[in-house]
Amino acid sequence: MNQNKKTWLLYAVVATIFWGVWGAFTSLPVENGFPDTLIYCVWALTMIPPSLYVLKRIGWKLQTDKKSIINGLIIGFLGAGGQMLLFYAVTIGPTYLIFPIISLSPVVTILLSFLLLKERTRVLGYIGIALAILALPLFDYSGGDETAPSSVGSLWFVLALVILLAWGVQAFFMKLANQYTNAESIFFYMMVTGIVLTPIALYLTDFDQKINFGLNGPYLAAGIQILNAIGALCMVYAYRYGKAMVVSPLINAGAPLMTSIISMTLLGIVPGPYKLLAIFLAITAAFLLALEPEDKN
Repeated sequence: MNQNKKTWLLYAVVATIFWGVWGAFTSLPVENGFPDTLIYCVWALTMIPPSLYVLKRIGWKLQTDKKSIINGLIIGFLGAGGQMLLFYAVTIGPTYLIFPIISLSPVVTILLSFLLLKERTRVLGYIGIALAILALPLFDYSGGDETAPSSVGSLWFVLALVILLAWGVQAFFMKLANQYTNAESIFFYMMVTGIVLTPIALYLTDFDQKINFGLNGPYLAAGIQILNAIGALCMVYAYRYGKAMVVSPLINAGAPLMTSIISMTLLGIVPGPYKLLAIFLAITAAFLLALEPEDKN
């Protein structure tokens, strides 16, 4: 790898910022009467412009060998499929339990990278990873008065575990594929799979309800979801240049951190003690991961 050893950090930080802003405002279209399922369709469409832009920059050299296509589609379907399942899971289960579960997906990525890719880091890196993993569920833990379901064996719990595994494995394959497939091709196949699944989102949409198709509906959603798309592209580049076991917890802890800061400063939301602890842990983790030197490949 001839790129600067901190190139991965630049892309990870950009992804963190974009996803942090996206997370703070992504619910606005829903509050305005534009359903989640249609927001998925808008998100899939916003993946197209950045995909075409980066392909143009490399002279439209899309890799079409069997290995690149298969891994690209695996990455895409794991990511988009997980998002589709999430739409359904939050309609039948408690979000305050679902999100802490799926936020632990970096654990899967770290284990797979450690065992199969033989990735290693140093003391500061391991401490940073541990703190990031501790911070993740706290960002979505409310500690409120909601009553948990009587049975953890209910469908929402199974779906949450499936999403956790899907997104954790996706990140692993993203790093694996980057070893022989350019990031631009990987993102293109992610975009394609997102588009392919839009008919399912349309099928799940209740068009009998009143849907807001005004400026603060799909158009606002597009402006917000493009942040998600660009963040996803930067994530692919971060995995191209950095270790999966470091990139994954850094982005997954940093994005909720940005969301919390924006919510506090712009939306007037005061976080509870659990989120304050998560912010502290995430800041410390990001600092340690940024300082940790990388071993030479």
